[in-house]
Amino acid sequence: MSSLGIIAGSGRFPFLVAEGARQSGRRVVVCGLEGNASPALADSADIFTMLNIGKFGTMIKFFKKHNVRELCMAGAVNKPKAMEVRPDLRAAGMLLRLLRTKGDDALLRAVAEELTAEGFMLVRPDALVPSLRGPAGVLSRRAPDVEIQADIRFGMETAQLIGSLDIGQCIVVRSGIVAAVEALEGTDATLERGGSLGGPGCTMIKIVKPGQDERLDLPSIGLHTVELLIKHDFACLAYQAHKTLFFDRDKAIAAADAAGLVIVGVEEDFGGLRPPSPLPGE
Repeated sequence: MSSLGIIAGSGRFPFLVAEGARQSGRRVVVCGLEGNASPALADSADIFTMLNIGKFGTMIKFFKKHNVRELCMAGAVNKPKAMEVRPDLRAAGMLLRLLRTKGDDALLRAVAEELTAEGFMLVRPDALVPSLRGPAGVLSRRAPDVEIQADIRFGMETAQLIGSLDIGQCIVVRSGIVAAVEALEGTDATLERGGSLGGPGCTMIKIVKPGQDERLDLPSIGLHTVELLIKHDFACLAYQAHKTLFFDRDKAIAAADAAGLVIVGVEEDFGGLRPPSPLPGE
């Protein structure tokens, strides 16, 4: 039986990846990151441990001990807390090499290089749960009008520029003006700030940053995202199709429809901005 190692952060994603791996006949070996991963992951794993995020050398030894050759990273990591971690010698050496190259992606690439150098093969976690990938097209009953379409195009192009600077995956726009940019604080705080500054009618944009290693970090949205957007009277949620994880999709769409929120998956050529096909009986 082959084994899949999972470096687990917070949320449901590590649980779903573990389930997908077990359904494919693999043994599941999970290392949860303290302060992020749920201890309940132990019930979804054949072998489980919880380690401080700075214990990189110990983590490598753990996976090697249990004959893991394939690894994936799944779940969110609290970035402010991660910055306070005291690294072990292995992690410290990696961080020293990053003194001149900083940013989320630079750190993730360094982690990937270290793991690859140790003989591990990194795999995309979403390959085990492909149904989580958000599709292209208008998912909501309400389609984006001309004004929202303009904000989506502007927002997608702007998000690409901001993402190329390794700042964040999410921005908030309204009427061609950027109201908020995601940085260290995370998506939730960005939406709250953007909704407050931009007022009713904002559009949220979520993308994969240019050059981002999609094996290590994918944008995600879900029911909680939609509830926040409704709370702050947003007009639209637009995400990069096929590359964004969409959790609780049916519930999220139902909530959006009840509130009149637009949800649209956008492809690189801006496909998906067309009105949806008529529903049965309409």
